[in-house]
Amino acid sequence: MVVALPENEAQILAILAVCRQFQVPIVPRGAGTGLSGGATPIAGGLVLSTARLNKIIRLDAYARYAVVQPGVRNLAVSDAAAQYGLFYAPDPSSQLACTIGGNVAENSGGVHCLKYGLTHPNVLGVRLITMEGEILELGGTAPDAPGLDLLSLVIGSEGLLGILTEVTLKLLPMAQTAQVIVASFERIEDAGRAVENIIAHGIIPAGLEMMDQTSVRMVEPFARAGYDTEAAAILLCESDGNANEVIDEVARVSQILTQAGARHLRISYSEEERQKLWSGRKNAFPAAGRISPDYYCVDGTIPRKHLAKMLTAIEAMSVRYGLACANVFHAGDGNLHPLILFDANQANAFDTAEKMGAEILALCVELGGTITGEHGVGIEKLNSMCVQFSAEELSVFEGVKCAFDPARLLNPEKAIPTLHRCAEYGRMHVTRGKSRFPELPRF
Repeated sequence: MVVALPENEAQILAILAVCRQFQVPIVPRGAGTGLSGGATPIAGGLVLSTARLNKIIRLDAYARYAVVQPGVRNLAVSDAAAQYGLFYAPDPSSQLACTIGGNVAENSGGVHCLKYGLTHPNVLGVRLITMEGEILELGGTAPDAPGLDLLSLVIGSEGLLGILTEVTLKLLPMAQTAQVIVASFERIEDAGRAVENIIAHGIIPAGLEMMDQTSVRMVEPFARAGYDTEAAAILLCESDGNANEVIDEVARVSQILTQAGARHLRISYSEEERQKLWSGRKNAFPAAGRISPDYYCVDGTIPRKHLAKMLTAIEAMSVRYGLACANVFHAGDGNLHPLILFDANQANAFDTAEKMGAEILALCVELGGTITGEHGVGIEKLNSMCVQFSAEELSVFEGVKCAFDPARLLNPEKAIPTLHRCAEYGRMHVTRGKSRFPELPRF
């Protein structure tokens, strides 16, 4: 119905007051790069854009933190910190455009999240306004804060609990040097075993990514990264630190990769070469757009030991559904990103792609994983939430939501499915006519 672009907290408070008065739902929106539809506008609602809240308020190089507004771009933080030899670790593929507010809402990751973590461990504090107009300051620059850990509750809450106005980010020292190894494997099973063995040897690389043959052949003509297009799978493993640490880790990882069956290793020996080798992985999504009219990026997580089993299952699904699938993922932490390729102009193709994606997520849960690793739930995975969580668990989620937003005006019908929706999806029985969430927990 309307878009608001506030420039300060006072304007946000005024917007919330009007929306409370007329019971108008609000969808907070950052850059809109999210892949689960969490910032999708709704009919009759208001979109609250944080685009004009784009200032870096303070950067303390000695204490190693930065206080930023939610509309600041991810990469802009590292650019500002670089002059002090610091950087902000989470690096989503969209880091050139995505904003910190959206990163906090989705608990975003990136190719270096294995060693440095997702957004959560890199956020020290937030300032937010609830739908009731209450200003909360959670966390801070001290090692701990008294009371309940509400900061952890807000990170990854997908705009359901409040409007962010400031975020305090942890900054880290830039590594002295970094090298990446690209290993080629004739069997996906060998690549999966290599991932397990690297972690089992106590090595936590800065990045550990896998791409199957379909994704490698999709990416190479686009990025010309020098990947082995005949390999069944490739691994990219990066080591960073001081020069001696990197030399030692690269040698140890190279031995592990070779013992696991790697047929070829390529190691970067310059920053230019390192960036080139990463360019293929980071450009997987645009490369998919060159070979397919449409694609659906799935986001799920499984235990590392099941990587080969999952890839084999996805290959069988591709045959059954008649859709090609390129697999690109954060192998180190088991976060999968299958890219299902389809043409929406063909009858039922979109529905078929969604069904295949839902089956992949259901298998993630069956293997002991979860339906999202870094993209959030949004509107995309509401049905899959019914697969992973019971009616009692969903009721608790809704109870937490209502503690912050009793009128349910912030980003409604996102992230938490109604029990009726789950019943219609065939996952739980709910008697029609009763409360959406019976026996809500008391807070």
